[in-house]
Amino acid sequence: MYGKNLKLVLMVMLLLVSKSTFSQVTERERPKEWSQLVKGARFMDRFLPMKGNQLSSDTWGTSDVRPRYVDNGIEDRIWSYWGGNIRKGEDGKYHLMVCGWLEASPKGQMEWRNSWVFNTVSDNLTGPFKPINIIGKGHNPEMFQAKDGRYVLYVIDGRYVADDINGKWEYGKFDFNARDRRIIEGLSNLSFAQREDSSYVMVCRGGGIWISRDGLSEYNQLTDRRVYPDVKGRFEDPVIWRDHIQYHLIVNDWLGRIAFYLRSKDGVNWVTDPGEAYMPGVAVHEDGHSEGWFKYERLKMYQDKYGRAIQANFAVIDTLKHEDKPFDNHSSKNISIPLNPGLLLTVLNDKPITAGTKTIRLKVQAEEGFHPDVNSLRFGASEEVNYGRGSKVLKTENDGNDLIITFDGKGNGITEKEFAPKLIGRYKNGKMLYGYARLPYVDYVEPILSARAPVFSESQKGWNGNIEVQNFGQVSSQKASVKIEYKKEGKMVKVASAAVPALKPYEKADIRFATKADFEKGEDYNFLVTIYSGKKVLSTFRLNRKVVE
Repeated sequence: MYGKNLKLVLMVMLLLVSKSTFSQVTERERPKEWSQLVKGARFMDRFLPMKGNQLSSDTWGTSDVRPRYVDNGIEDRIWSYWGGNIRKGEDGKYHLMVCGWLEASPKGQMEWRNSWVFNTVSDNLTGPFKPINIIGKGHNPEMFQAKDGRYVLYVIDGRYVADDINGKWEYGKFDFNARDRRIIEGLSNLSFAQREDSSYVMVCRGGGIWISRDGLSEYNQLTDRRVYPDVKGRFEDPVIWRDHIQYHLIVNDWLGRIAFYLRSKDGVNWVTDPGEAYMPGVAVHEDGHSEGWFKYERLKMYQDKYGRAIQANFAVIDTLKHEDKPFDNHSSKNISIPLNPGLLLTVLNDKPITAGTKTIRLKVQAEEGFHPDVNSLRFGASEEVNYGRGSKVLKTENDGNDLIITFDGKGNGITEKEFAPKLIGRYKNGKMLYGYARLPYVDYVEPILSARAPVFSESQKGWNGNIEVQNFGQVSSQKASVKIEYKKEGKMVKVASAAVPALKPYEKADIRFATKADFEKGEDYNFLVTIYSGKKVLSTFRLNRKVVE
């Protein structure tokens, strides 16, 4: 009897373990049109062969990750490392701020909640990195420099600040103002990008966009929903950065082990490009050998002087996280993978490019190794060139060391919403080339007007209200208007509209209005607040609330 019961208990335990294991992985179905993407369409196409000098099998890990470059990134047999990004210090060394815990910890990989943050250094961008000191407790670090030049090191639920990258770090907390918006999935796994005026845009794990005037002062939420693609996914690990063309964002679907790539003109409004940003299998050597890491997480970028991402750093693990136990052969590390940075492009057309544009002239700035197969080049909107379409080359001419390419305007696909047309093609050696360009007639730094929730009060004459509007842009705004509506029985009911004065950067206005609306006690209202400039919608804000309790 006891034997049968024990056998039943063991079977139930095995089923529970199996369910937990498989619940960490699922297969995401790809859109059918992705099969039509050309080389260079996916962000994943930008990954280059890994670099290293010490290829070894005498190390921890499953056979899938051996042999590997043990001098790439950071690893050892004492610590399990995770996350972190690289900055070059005034000392001329590359600093990888990475977190970790003792591999022998009783909880194994689940010891991550008690991580320590290390300042590790290397003479080479790809590693090997060696710890030089422990900064303090924290997980998922990301380092940046605030407007005043101080180093800021974000960790979950806090941040460290230092005047010197090798100096003393002081722990503190960020201030967050949700501005009447729901915080999506909490404030963790934050990522930061410096704007043109040295203010900062931040994306949180849930896909909300926040802005701080200097990187250390209060972060204000602008969005009321996630900016991620509208697909089924368990999202985490967003990373955001800005180059000389546009803003970039990659977010990981950890359950599906697939990441998505987005682009933006202002860091607030985003478009999603097709194809995988990355997935298991991107860690490849020059000879084609692959380091078969089970999970790639906590992506961070190292950027060149133009802001182009030239190296990706991942936290990787060789097995399911719950299978990494103390004193076993499993662990995690940080790896470095070079990236194709893309070409430096300049559109020479002065007038807006449309479907009727006859020719498009594009200047390619000279850089080492640029020997294109001219007939392979396609230029235009991403929606066209990513699928092998777009404008074709008519002729080329030299401009000093640079190259000017004239394209037939036919099929360029560029509309008034386009802010960064794309070039895709091949080098003469068959390798992929790509690049984005700005359009000279587009304003890339514009006002960003954002409203808070309207507040209502009742008097003998009826309902009055006020609403706060703030300019989070880097330039002054023109006069605008705000309209408040709510949805009832499938129709929009206008509550009020009012004029918004011109606002300087970060300035706010408290706008008062009167309304004939008759609000009912205890009823929920689905409000829509829209800010217009003429007929152009500048921003929207949706919220649900009771006006009368």
